[in-house]
Amino acid sequence: MVRKPIKSFIILPLLIILTTATTGAVYAQNAEKIKLKHGSHREGKRTDAIMQKWRGNGLGQFIHWGLYAIPGGEWNGKQYNGAAEWIRSWNEMPKPAYDSLIYKFNPVNFNADQWAAIAKDMGARYVTITTKHHDGFCLWPSKYTSYTVANSPWKKDIMKPLVDAYDKAGIDVILYFSIMDWNHPGWRYDIKTRADSIAFEGFKKFTRNQLIELLTMYPKAKGLWFDGTWDKSWIKQAKFADELEAEMRKLRPGLIIGSRFRADEYGKRHFDSNNVLMGDYEQGWERKLPNTIADVHGNDWDCVMTIPENQWGYNKAWKGHIKTSTELIEMTAKAVSLGGNFVLNFGPKGDGSIRDQEKRLALEIGDWMKVNNEAIYNCGYSGLEKQDWGYSTKKTGIDKIYMVVFNIPVSGAYRVKLPAKTAIAKSYLLADQNQVLKVEEVHTNEYFVYANAANQRKPFVIVLETKKKERSGENNYDKAKT
Repeated sequence: MVRKPIKSFIILPLLIILTTATTGAVYAQNAEKIKLKHGSHREGKRTDAIMQKWRGNGLGQFIHWGLYAIPGGEWNGKQYNGAAEWIRSWNEMPKPAYDSLIYKFNPVNFNADQWAAIAKDMGARYVTITTKHHDGFCLWPSKYTSYTVANSPWKKDIMKPLVDAYDKAGIDVILYFSIMDWNHPGWRYDIKTRADSIAFEGFKKFTRNQLIELLTMYPKAKGLWFDGTWDKSWIKQAKFADELEAEMRKLRPGLIIGSRFRADEYGKRHFDSNNVLMGDYEQGWERKLPNTIADVHGNDWDCVMTIPENQWGYNKAWKGHIKTSTELIEMTAKAVSLGGNFVLNFGPKGDGSIRDQEKRLALEIGDWMKVNNEAIYNCGYSGLEKQDWGYSTKKTGIDKIYMVVFNIPVSGAYRVKLPAKTAIAKSYLLADQNQVLKVEEVHTNEYFVYANAANQRKPFVIVLETKKKERSGENNYDKAKT
C-alpha cells in the first residue's frame, strides 16, 4: 500500500518537469521571429537629421479642408451627427449632390500666408495638410483625375501657395493623402471577384501616379500622412504598398512616413507580425494620448487632436465639449513628456477663412509658447516619476529638467524624485529666471521645490538645473535604526 503514494510522488515532479519543458519549447518557438518580406525594414528609431528635427518639433498643426467644408456638416436643414468630412457617406446626402460641390468651390477668403501666420503664432513647427480626403477631391491640379481644384470656380492650385507659405514661415509641411477614394471607379472596400481585382489594379496605378506627382510637384514637403488604409482591399496589397513606399523613399531621401500606410503579408497594420513598428513613427494616437512611457514602445509618435470631440473638417455646429487653450497646452506637455509631438486640428470654412474660435485658441496657445517653448521644443521624456503637479520634460545632453505645472499644491511644495546620484543645483521659474526657488531635500534623491504660485492663472514652468552628487555614497539620510 505504501508504494502507490511513493509512485505518485515520483511521477508528479516528472510531469511538472515535462510540462515546463514543453511550455518553454512552445514559448521559444513563439519568440522566434516570423520571416516577413513586407514587414518593417528597420528596428529602432531613425537617427538622421530630418527625423531628429521632426522628433523635436513638439507642437504641430493639422488642416482638414475640402468640399466638405461647403455644407459644413449640414444638408437641407438637417445636421449630420458624424465628422463633417464624412458627410458624403450619410444616407441623407445624395452622392451626386455632394460630388457636384466641385462647382461651388470658390474660397474667396483663402489666404495661405494668413494660415501660416496663425500656425507660427501658435508655435507650431510642422503642419499636415489634406491634399485629398476620402471624397477624392484634389486640392492640387492632378493630371490623373478631373475631380480637382482646377475644374472648380477657383481653378488655381491650393497646395503650392500653402507649401510655400508654411515653408517661408519656417514650418515643415507634411502632405495628407487618403488612399480610400470614393470618387474613383476602381476603388473597392474588398476584392471578391475577378472584376474587383481588375478594377483595383487600375486604382493602384492611379494611386501610385498621384503620390509620385505630389512628391514631384511639392519638393519642399517633408513627409506623407496616410489615411483610409484600413479596408480589406488595401490591406491585401502588402507587396504593392511595400514596393511603392520604397519607390517614394528613393525619390525623396529622408521622406517621413507614419505607421498607417501599409500592412504586412499577414494583414497586420501599424506593427508587423513581429510587433515591430512599420513606418517612421506610430500613428495610433488619434484623439487620445498615452499615459506611460511604456505605452509608446520606445517609438517616435504623435497625437492628432480635434478641438471638439470629433470634428476635423469644418462643421457649422461644434457640439459637446470644446477644449480650452489650457487643456490643449496640457496635452502638448503630456505628449512631449512621453517623447511625442502634439498636433492640433483646424477646419477652415468653405470660403477659406478660419473660424474666430480657432484663431483665438491658437493665439492663447502661442502666448504661452512664447514664454515656455524651451520646455517643449527639442524635449522629450525626462525619466522622472510622474507627479500630481503636472509633467516633466528634458533636452538630451543638457542637465536641465522642466517641470510643466498644471496643478498647484496647496502647500506650495512641488515634489520631485531624481535619479540616483543626482541633485538639484538650482531651481527657478522659466518666466522669471532671476527668481531662484527654495529647494529642500526630504529624502534620498527626493526634493520639495517651493514656488509661490497662488496668482498663476496659466500653466507655468519650473526649471531644475541638476548636478551629479560628488560621492556615490553621499546621502543626508540614513536608515532608521530601532
